[in-house]
Amino acid sequence: MDQKKLLMIVNPKAGRSKPRGPLFDAARVFCRAGYLLSIRDTDAPGKATAIAAGEGASYDAVVAVGGDGTLNEVISGLMKLEKRPPLGYLAQGSTNDFASSLHISKKPAVAAEAMVSAAPRQLDIGRWNERHFVYVASFGAFTKSSYTAPQAAKNALGHFAYILEGMKDLNTLRPYQIRLTADSEVLDGEYLFGAVCNSTSIGGLMKLDPERVVLDDGKFELLLIPNPKTAQDLQNLVLALLNQEYDSQGLVFRHVSSIHLETDEDLPWSLDGEYAASAPAVDISNCQRAMTMLLG
Repeated sequence: MDQKKLLMIVNPKAGRSKPRGPLFDAARVFCRAGYLLSIRDTDAPGKATAIAAGEGASYDAVVAVGGDGTLNEVISGLMKLEKRPPLGYLAQGSTNDFASSLHISKKPAVAAEAMVSAAPRQLDIGRWNERHFVYVASFGAFTKSSYTAPQAAKNALGHFAYILEGMKDLNTLRPYQIRLTADSEVLDGEYLFGAVCNSTSIGGLMKLDPERVVLDDGKFELLLIPNPKTAQDLQNLVLALLNQEYDSQGLVFRHVSSIHLETDEDLPWSLDGEYAASAPAVDISNCQRAMTMLLG
């Protein structure tokens, strides 16, 4: 019988302060499970996508090693394949929102043991125009902070906490006029921020009951933050977000399968924390059960 082959796509810049010994421990786990390992480093943006798309079909499994941005690139590459190998994730980034949502261990060897022993699990993947995202596409105010904020600030505050940290001065906030169709519902107005996600946790702040979020049901969770008119409105919005009261203070929370958004403004986007250029029209669709993941 041919030996199983596993491709590890490693972002060497992720988790630079972390010791590399645990990654060798994880590699040992894969070898003991009968896999022949190939390890490829990424050395530039988009390289992980190119490796996954060009080589992934030749392997029985692929493992992304890095942060959520690395995972996004690897999945974007695998989505180009007609037949996709199962995917594992060794989270080595600073926040690792997606790994937290799926309870993937931060210890590489423990996560690897779970991958080789657990039954594969199918997950939905998001499509944003011609690009893909794993767990969140966000737009509007503070979105830029997800890919430009100093690493120390993100480590200390987390993505959404960093956003809330910036929501202190009403004068610094800029609303965006959008027209959004979520399934058949039309939402036309001014919003500070929006997130389309498939996760129970984003940045440690937006936490949803796992009973309300099914990761393979063909549905996204949509959150829109309206434009506050007064400082008191702003304070009430922050409190509602901190208390996870997503159905109050004008917040919009929905479970939807597709979204069409139009705007005449320069609207910044972030896909799993990675930059996406503004577009006058954006179509977001749910690719149900498009990826098989090796999870504990």
